[in-house]
Amino acid sequence: MTQLSRTKILSPLQRKWSMLRTIYESQRLFLRNELSQVRGLIPILMKRRNGGRWSTEERTILQRDLRALSNLGPYLIPLILPGGILMLPFLAWWLDCRRKGRVSNAGSVGSS
Repeated sequence: MTQLSRTKILSPLQRKWSMLRTIYESQRLFLRNELSQVRGLIPILMKRRNGGRWSTEERTILQRDLRALSNLGPYLIPLILPGGILMLPFLAWWLDCRRKGRVSNAGSVGSS
């Protein structure tokens, strides 16, 4: 195998690897952001179980946090299914494409 043919093979592989790393990093940051929003959820949920009552402010916090958790549904389903962990790279790519599509569509609608 010559140096030139090795370079031709590695270059597409390096580009694919770089693309996968970029997708992985964007999804990792998204998950970290979503999970950081629901940090105080457990103490509020346990308050009701321990005989306390939720205030109006706590109810709004619960609604906000549960909505944030519902956005993570597509990430949690593959983890539950047998062999679903193998589907995570495809899921990350698909969600990234959807998000990019929404951003570009919102920009084109606003400029029309």
